[in-house]
Amino acid sequence: MTTGITGRTAPRDLDASILLVDDMEDNLVALEAVLAALQVPLVRAESGEEAMKALLRQDFAVVLLDVLMPGMNGFETASHIKRLDQTKDIPIIFLTGAETANDPGYAFRGYATGAVDYLTKPFDPWVLRTKVAVFLELHRKNRQLQELLDDEQHRLDEFARRLADVERQLAEDTETAALAGSIAELADALHELRGEDR
Repeated sequence: MTTGITGRTAPRDLDASILLVDDMEDNLVALEAVLAALQVPLVRAESGEEAMKALLRQDFAVVLLDVLMPGMNGFETASHIKRLDQTKDIPIIFLTGAETANDPGYAFRGYATGAVDYLTKPFDPWVLRTKVAVFLELHRKNRQLQELLDDEQHRLDEFARRLADVERQLAEDTETAALAGSIAELADALHELRGEDR
């Protein structure tokens, strides 16, 4: 499933998407063919500017970024990605043609701008798919961890609210029986938060 930046894009809460950035149609088609087996949405951008627009509209698990593009090249695009709080943690895999493959300065510059990997075209499809799959799995695990943390925070917030209710009852000199019942409920909640059986 592929969407261009002018087409319908996936919602922000989607589990994972991959951004493909290349100014050459043939390269985008090749990337789509290689990554189709991963069965996640693939979003195209044909320039650094289009890539930035896509990144601001939805979440991505990984960006595959061509180095040499007219206008905003891959290095400049990566620098913009890493400067924004919303996008700075998205892994970038640089893809470069044979004309720059033997120049160590390109690889150094790629890693210096925040790339996690640097592959030369033509690349081994299996290697690229495997590397991308690792970042998809990391993205999924991070989302699961964030959901667990959010759930735990919700439980702690609820506990704090209930504790505040008890403190308010104490301040208002509420009857002892009602206070005792509230304290018992709080004790149960505390044991539940700790995962303990009573």
